Amino acid sequence: MVSGKSPHSRVRSKARSNAARDTEIRPGVRPELRPKIRPAGNDDMVAIRELIRLFPQHLVQRNLPRAPSFFVADAGGRLVGCCALQVYSKRLAEVRSLAVHPDFQDRGLASDLVERCTQRARERGVRELFAVTSQTSFFARLGFATFRREKTAMFLELTPRTSN
Repeated sequence: MVSGKSPHSRVRSKARSNAARDTEIRPGVRPELRPKIRPAGNDDMVAIRELIRLFPQHLVQRNLPRAPSFFVADAGGRLVGCCALQVYSKRLAEVRSLAVHPDFQDRGLASDLVERCTQRARERGVRELFAVTSQTSFFARLGFATFRREKTAMFLELTPRTSN
C-alpha cells in the first residue's frame, strides 16, 4: 500500500461516485415525478409481490424477506421498485429481490434502492454484502466484485480488513 489506502478504498469510492451519478435526475424526468425511496411497511407486501411477479425468470418468487427488510420506490402512492437486505450475520448480508417496474427503469431507481440497502448494512455493522444476480455489470458499477472466480455471487466489502 504505497498511498496508505487499502485496495478496497478505490472500490468504495468508485461505488460512491457511481451511486451519486445514478441518483441524478435523468433528462426528461421532472423532479416532482421522481419516486421516493422509503422503508417498506407491512401494507406494502402485496404490491412488492405483484412487482416481483413481473420478473418470474429472474427473481425468486417464494420465501421473500419480511417487509422491514425492504426499501421501496413510491411514485405518488404507486410502488414501482423494491429491494431487500437480508442480514445473515455481522459478517454477511444479501441484497436481493431487486425489481423496478418496466415503466420506471433507466432512471437510477435500482441503484438508489441498492444504495439504501448498502447504507442499512453499514449502519448494522455488516462487513460484506453479496448479490446473486444475472446482472453482474450493474452490480459491478456499484462496487461489487466476483469472489474466487464465481460468476454470479458478487460481494462488496463494507469495512476494511484489519491486519493482525
